Amino acid sequence: MKKLQTMILSAVAVIAAGAMSGCVSKKNYAQLQADYTQLGKDYQSSQVSLAESRAKVQSLEQRLADAQKNNAELKQAYAAVQKSLDNAVYQGGANISKLVDEINSSNRYIQQLVNAKTKSDSLNMVLTNNLTRSLSRDELRDVDVKVLKGVVYISLADNMLYRSGSYEISDKAMDILGKIAKIIKDYRDYDVLVEGNTDNVPISRTNIRNNWDLSALRASSVVQALQNHFGIDPSRLTAGGRGEYNPVADNLTADGRALNRRTEIIITPKLDQFLDLIDKAPDTDGAN
Repeated sequence: MKKLQTMILSAVAVIAAGAMSGCVSKKNYAQLQADYTQLGKDYQSSQVSLAESRAKVQSLEQRLADAQKNNAELKQAYAAVQKSLDNAVYQGGANISKLVDEINSSNRYIQQLVNAKTKSDSLNMVLTNNLTRSLSRDELRDVDVKVLKGVVYISLADNMLYRSGSYEISDKAMDILGKIAKIIKDYRDYDVLVEGNTDNVPISRTNIRNNWDLSALRASSVVQALQNHFGIDPSRLTAGGRGEYNPVADNLTADGRALNRRTEIIITPKLDQFLDLIDKAPDTDGAN
């Protein structure tokens, strides 16, 4: 940096001397002027580089100071642990036994947390197995059963249940509903909600105003079929329509609209039964 400053001063001196003596040609003067300008730029660039280097040095010094501080804190912590260990050994076997008991207690608490998480994860499996145990493998192919957060969802496409564009139950649907009734009867104290869902295509029927009506009427038809044909207690049943406002797929495609035209039968255990199921979650020791 000092060398650069000396070069700049020398260039200035040469230019000044030449100008005063009149002995410098215009060409040499122009060259000296250009050199002076370039040296000025180099000087500014060097100043920036110097500032950046100083900043980096300051950052490194700060990091070194932080590392030294952390090292000192670690040494203090190590000394404290060593002192505690020495005290424990000095105080004899009774204190060591107490320390072991505390560690074991902590381990038991951790194991309890693990077991609780395992039960929570396995609850869905318990519900699914319990609610579908009355169905054979072939029967389960016609029924889509899912468990989400302790609630059982049985989803059926509209073409499995109803005549086209209607809320009337088709003849083939009775076999499907008979399978659903097996599940419902197997857990006679559970509440059952039947929800109708449609796509967003408007319906034009003289006795059906819109998709709200269609979805509610379809749910009502399923509820009445479960009551009248399969003997389900009507006090357990609720019918509801959600129209086009609970889609599970995009209504822009035919496949998406087909998925949205569905009826969901939702089986929910009461709170006390739900807690019983948690207690009955399988033990991981014998899970396999």
